[in-house]
Amino acid sequence: MISQSTIPIKSACDALCISRSCYYDSKQFSTVQALDKQDNAMIQDIVLDFPRYGYRRVTKEMHRRNRIVNAKRVLRLMHEENLLCKKKRYKIRTTDSEHNLPVYKNLVKGLVVTQPNKLWVSDITYILLVKEHVYLAVIIDLFSRKCIGWALSRNIDTLLVLDALDMAVSARLHIGFDGLTHHSDQGVQYASHDYVNRLKQLGIKISMSRKGNPYDNAFAESFMKTLKAEEVYLNEYESLEDAKAHIDNFIGRVYNKKRLHSSIGYLPPEEFEEKFINTTLS
Repeated sequence: MISQSTIPIKSACDALCISRSCYYDSKQFSTVQALDKQDNAMIQDIVLDFPRYGYRRVTKEMHRRNRIVNAKRVLRLMHEENLLCKKKRYKIRTTDSEHNLPVYKNLVKGLVVTQPNKLWVSDITYILLVKEHVYLAVIIDLFSRKCIGWALSRNIDTLLVLDALDMAVSARLHIGFDGLTHHSDQGVQYASHDYVNRLKQLGIKISMSRKGNPYDNAFAESFMKTLKAEEVYLNEYESLEDAKAHIDNFIGRVYNKKRLHSSIGYLPPEEFEEKFINTTLS
């Protein structure tokens, strides 16, 4: 019998009618599969001992067991094996409409938006950290679905929504606010004197959803669902600063610049806006 080592690789590949690159690719693929299998076994052992561990803690424990591996690799393997810890979902109230402040008529029902800076929609949600929760306020330009302002804080107060508004104003100052409407729920933060006065100073019209009707602000809520499904639920934030860094990256680099949106012809928001501007000016 001829041993495998005595057969030249080229002759073996010719006999099997495959290229040498295919042979080496298959060997590399087999090696990756073997590593995945080994790492999966270690990950499963760790998760059995520590069922509430997220991928970062699993990675650190693998390091302690002398397996130096990248956290992104652990995240991928845990996702493929359905081992990611499901965070406990509990409802935190983010809208307090039981106040005596003035509320405004819904101006956006049936409104068709045909250019940027004509309708901003805003909302607040909560983000779970390892030991606490924080609040996120966002402002979306409905024309392009671009998130133009956001702020993260431990406090769900007027300053939170003002910080998000200030970011949006800075980002859109070059366009101007003529004919712009700002839409929100009837929460006390949006109805506060400071927030309302800021909008009026800028000449921005104020619109609010009907009380207890989430469909009036569906676009902002849709953004929040995307953010949580594609970023928040896949990560384990140790601190406010950690959450801010991740969310800034997701909104600024992924959602606005890369993520395709079916409602705008499967383009990223920034590309959609640039295409509109270039078409309008040409």
